[in-house]
Amino acid sequence: MMRIDIISAVPELLQGPLDHSIVGRARKSGKVEIAVHDLRAYSTDKHGKVDDYPFGGGAGLVMTPQPVFDCIGSLKQEREYREIIFPTPDALLLDQPTVNKLSLHDNIIILCGHYKGIDQRIRDELVTLEISIGDYVLSGGELPAMVLVDSMVRLLPGVLGDAESALDDSFQDGMLSPPVYTRPASFRGLSVPETLTSGNHERIRLWREEKALERTREVRPDLYRNFINKK
Repeated sequence: MMRIDIISAVPELLQGPLDHSIVGRARKSGKVEIAVHDLRAYSTDKHGKVDDYPFGGGAGLVMTPQPVFDCIGSLKQEREYREIIFPTPDALLLDQPTVNKLSLHDNIIILCGHYKGIDQRIRDELVTLEISIGDYVLSGGELPAMVLVDSMVRLLPGVLGDAESALDDSFQDGMLSPPVYTRPASFRGLSVPETLTSGNHERIRLWREEKALERTREVRPDLYRNFINKK
């Protein structure tokens, strides 16, 4: 079973999203274990302070190393971790192959940054993987942590009702997904493509491949070029 330990200075931000939908059901069914740790509980400061001003001056505050080192040190006494992940905008973008690989790990720590960032010594000595969910800045690492957790947990065996559903997602084969339709076949004068209602599985497969290529070429030409070059 996968275990994910999330370290946060604002753990309240993580409570709702981790208790509902796919992740919540996976936790309740015992397919994943997720624990959220309040970083302030590991601070030696009498006020639970976990931040300070940056050396050299400048605006903002920086998360101090002591609480993080003590928290991760305590967790590592209980089990070994395959990755200690730090979500940060100055890292490589998270992609589906990375998520696929991470979903195979058993124990993972996700360290949520806050304020202006974290002391570089934490990144140098403790963090094993840094990821970004986009070229923009958020107030903290809690939202990226939830994105990462959701993306991994949905791939775990038995989490999704249809085991093949995740295999058809965008990016799994290097392309975006084709359009999808459901009942009714005709709605307000708008009809489902005839191919999808034909019952001809080969025609449907070819149609989906064609539409996936079209959508990828229009929306993500970079992915399209990579896909064509690999063929």
